[in-house]
Amino acid sequence: MSETGGTQLAPVTGQSRIDVIDMLRGFAILGIFFMNIPYMATRLADLFVDPRSVGSTPLDQASWTAVQVVLEGTQRGMLELLFGAGLMVLARRAMEPDGPVAVADLYARRNLWLLAFGLFDIFVLLWAGDILHVYALAALFLFPFRKLGPKLLLGLGLAFAAYVLVSGGIRYAERADLMARTVAAQKLQAEGKALSEKDRKALTDWQKSVERRRTGGEEIAGLRKQEEQSRTGLLAYAGYNIGTWITFVAPSLIDTVPEAFCMMLIGLALFKWGVIQGGRSTRFYLLLMLACYAAGMPLRWIGAQEALTMLPLPRSFWMTTEIARIAVSIGHVALINLLVRAAAGRLLLAPFKAAGRMAFSLYFLQTILGMWILFAPWGPGLWGKLGWAELYGIVLAAIAAQLVLANLWLRFFASGPLEWLWRSLAYVQRQPFRRPSQNHLATAT
Repeated sequence: MSETGGTQLAPVTGQSRIDVIDMLRGFAILGIFFMNIPYMATRLADLFVDPRSVGSTPLDQASWTAVQVVLEGTQRGMLELLFGAGLMVLARRAMEPDGPVAVADLYARRNLWLLAFGLFDIFVLLWAGDILHVYALAALFLFPFRKLGPKLLLGLGLAFAAYVLVSGGIRYAERADLMARTVAAQKLQAEGKALSEKDRKALTDWQKSVERRRTGGEEIAGLRKQEEQSRTGLLAYAGYNIGTWITFVAPSLIDTVPEAFCMMLIGLALFKWGVIQGGRSTRFYLLLMLACYAAGMPLRWIGAQEALTMLPLPRSFWMTTEIARIAVSIGHVALINLLVRAAAGRLLLAPFKAAGRMAFSLYFLQTILGMWILFAPWGPGLWGKLGWAELYGIVLAAIAAQLVLANLWLRFFASGPLEWLWRSLAYVQRQPFRRPSQNHLATAT
């Protein structure tokens, strides 16, 4: 017994685990490699300006579009939803007014250690795209919201999507206004009429926008030079990747942390409604999946087509990107909960349960594979050489290998190596590492 209300805190194990949550986590963590690999394997300057510069064959374009519509942002979205659900699983004993303070203490330690792991991923493993530190910072604010009702949580969780809608709408209106002024000025110019100062400014601003859209501007030109220099050795490689995080990722925390936090609030709401953990009917999951996909995927397809437009036109995805991401992420949750209702679906998703139980370790394995083996300066020379279809082929092979590895590992060990370390640090006590043998279990029984 502990000193806090007689509650013994320990990791959730065995029959207490919720299988569908493990499957969701496994699907999300393996799928996230689809989004991460381009930033490991290709020139950022190309990605930022025109994705077709990575691969322009019909297969490349079809595979890129499919990932943009079905997966982009939704894997981290699912993980954010699961953070909310995970808080509810962890904090069940803290829901009463006299619940143990030790649960809040444990929750804070878990997230502070997660932050430390994220910083290790950035500054030691050199992965500028690390998401762990974002999750940790967002989750640190989550605990006080656990007792709110699901409707209020959902409303709060949609706040960031509302912000994106409004700010994107302002940007859309500004760009549409520039286009209208440019067209009017070009018409006057074609008619040989005198241009006002306002007309000349519109033409100049439009031309600057066209040039920036085509080349990326001075910032992208500088990035190209840095990328080439980064391939000359370990120190240059480290300096470039850490510099990329400082230049591009750190300033964006003002957006990415609220985005993750709001999605976690939605995860809390969905758990309270029984949606994430399989507590609703088959009909409910079917209708939820269809509604979310019908709402989100067309918007994401339009956004993907807009991203390929080389003119600086106003883009609808400036407004719709977050609400579409939320919809498709929840659609994936509904789909997986729907699949596990059938025997064939359970068989298909069963391997993902082990991946979900060691998602932390698999995430770091992906970083090592991409940043230190396949696409490192000392690697096999694949960096900048592969198209979208080839990159996604590598991802599929990596997913298959990780599924096999996870299922074999958990036959002998209680958890993944980094899960074991994280839990031991969070509970301030060494956790079991090897899986108890069947003979030992029989004797104990």
